[in-house]
Amino acid sequence: MALRVGFLGPKGTFTKIAVNQLFPNEDQIPFHTIPACIDAVTNGEIDYGVVPLENAIEGSVNLTIDYLIHEKQLPIVGEIIVPIHQHLMIHPNNKDKWQEITTVFSHSHAIAQCHQFLHKNMPGVDFHFTKSTGAAAEYVNEHPEECIAAIGNELAAVEYNLEIVKENIHDYDNNHTRFVILHKESIELTKEHALYSGDRTMVMIMLPSDYAGALYQVLAAFAWRKLNLSKIESRPMKTGLGNYFFIIDVEMAMDQVLIPGAVAELEALGCQVKILGSYPYYLVGQ
Repeated sequence: MALRVGFLGPKGTFTKIAVNQLFPNEDQIPFHTIPACIDAVTNGEIDYGVVPLENAIEGSVNLTIDYLIHEKQLPIVGEIIVPIHQHLMIHPNNKDKWQEITTVFSHSHAIAQCHQFLHKNMPGVDFHFTKSTGAAAEYVNEHPEECIAAIGNELAAVEYNLEIVKENIHDYDNNHTRFVILHKESIELTKEHALYSGDRTMVMIMLPSDYAGALYQVLAAFAWRKLNLSKIESRPMKTGLGNYFFIIDVEMAMDQVLIPGAVAELEALGCQVKILGSYPYYLVGQ
């Protein structure tokens, strides 16, 4: 029986590309929003949920982080890293009139990733933000009478029969997005997959109070154990100004000594610590 894998849809999103790489033979179910996909995992409608977590250029997807922390506490069981290539696409009916485009549709991150191209080549165009790049392509497909364009990936152009009029309009070639894989239980994904690239442990830390040197003490617990941290980020607790929690990525799988030791040291300092996931990550080639 095929597994049910949910993702931020519709067809043609970068999340769909991530799902195609790791779950090509499973039932793939699109959801219109990130919370809807996460809720579906919680409710047992799907086995796995795949949602964006962070973009190398635009930073974290705060909706994903906040929903996992404040609303649905699901374990992260894996991560897929996908290179981001953005293209300008229009309906085939308008392929000879792309320079007359009045409005560009896409996700806010995608539009921001193409700022230099849009500023230099389409200075007077209006922007319309959509829930995903796939939704932008879908809208352009359904409105051939309008001289509009979408920014998205090659899969979106194929799925919605659009014409790519300008390729690779993104500002930076080294752009990637991290997509996390969610499950109701802390299960283990395979490390035998060709895309497997390593392991990561994500930790959430809440300080007991705001005092001088508090963050230094947190980092020291990892530093003297020589635990490599690839990311540290603060997010508001939503309990008032100045109240934050921290998300830290440790570049190794959960072990029996080092990470538990760091957690015990932090808890001794009065911190609240939660392991959000210890999991393999997979890197899709360029």
